[in-house]
Amino acid sequence: MNFLEHYEPLLKAFWYIALPVSIFFLLQTISTFIGLSGSETDADTHDGDMPFELFTLRNLINFLLGFSWTGISFYQSVENKTILIGISVLVGLLFVGVFFFLIKQILKLSEDNSFKIENTINKTAEVYLTIPEAKSGKGKIQISVNGSFHELDAITNSQEKLASGSAVKVVAVEHNLVIVEKI
Repeated sequence: MNFLEHYEPLLKAFWYIALPVSIFFLLQTISTFIGLSGSETDADTHDGDMPFELFTLRNLINFLLGFSWTGISFYQSVENKTILIGISVLVGLLFVGVFFFLIKQILKLSEDNSFKIENTINKTAEVYLTIPEAKSGKGKIQISVNGSFHELDAITNSQEKLASGSAVKVVAVEHNLVIVEKI
C-alpha cells in the first residue's frame, strides 16, 4: 500500500478501513449468493418487529463501508474534518438502515402461507354440503384461509342440521375434520 504513504493521517485511516472492509463485503456477498452464508444468518434471528440483531458483523461491515468510502469521497470537498467524520458516520448509519429495510422486505417474501387446518379455528365459513345434526354424519364447508378457499369436511355438535349456504364458525379441529356451530 505504497500509494497511502503521502496521504494525511485521516485519509489514510479511511483507506485502511475501506480496503479490507470492501474485500470482506465482497466475499460475504459472494458467499451469500452461492449459499455459503452459514445456517444462522441475520435474517434467521428475527424477533418480533426487529428483523435481526442490531450489533452483528454484517451491520458493522455495512457501517464501515458507508463510513470509510464517504470519508474518502468527500475528503477533498469538505474542509472541516470534524464535519467530514460526522457526515461519514451518518452515511454509515444510513447504510445499516437501508440494510434493515431490505432485509425486512425480503422477510416478507419468505412468509409461510401453507395451509394448516388449525388456522381455521374461530374463522367463519359457509356450509357447502348440508351438515347432519350432532355428529351423525359429516358435510362440507368452504372457508378462506390466507387468501385461498378450501373445502373441508365438517361436523357439528348442534341438535339441528346446518343447511347449505348457512354461515358457520369453526370452533375446533379433530383429525382433519372441523367442528362448526351456526352463527
